[in-house]
Amino acid sequence: MRPSKQEFFMAMALLCAKRATCIRRSVGSILTNARGHVLSTGYNGPPSGRPHCTDFSCQAAREKTGEKLDLCKAIHAEQNALLQCRDVYSIESCFTTVAPCSHCLKLLMNTSCKNIYYLEDYPDEKSTEETRIKWEISDKNRVLFKMPMMRIIPQRFVENEYCEWENM
Repeated sequence: MRPSKQEFFMAMALLCAKRATCIRRSVGSILTNARGHVLSTGYNGPPSGRPHCTDFSCQAAREKTGEKLDLCKAIHAEQNALLQCRDVYSIESCFTTVAPCSHCLKLLMNTSCKNIYYLEDYPDEKSTEETRIKWEISDKNRVLFKMPMMRIIPQRFVENEYCEWENM
């Protein structure tokens, strides 16, 4: 069965998350335009040229995910995708494996992005609901959408935490 564009781009985000080097959480992000073309990709990790957390963990490595972000040296997946995007005013949708934090949401609000698709709530459920309210209030045409579990990605790429396997 052919995946929808949303499923396809979320599968790409999951694959991008495999490149993440943060030991607390792996997140991937894809930015697309209105024609359904990929504008940029991103995953979380330290700034370019800095040691990866998988090699030398940062001060936040022992903290719960989503907490003490000021101690974490990783740049978020959405931030990296925005840094790689040639024209932030052509962004239509953001596909990210985890709902954006409040900082990433503010950055996305300053682009033309209308839709945010994600698989997993931010670690603090209150934060995800606040994100939804801020996003949708900022523009009546903006939507934050939690996608259902995926069934389209080969198991060698993604752990079962995101996937339900049928007829594979």
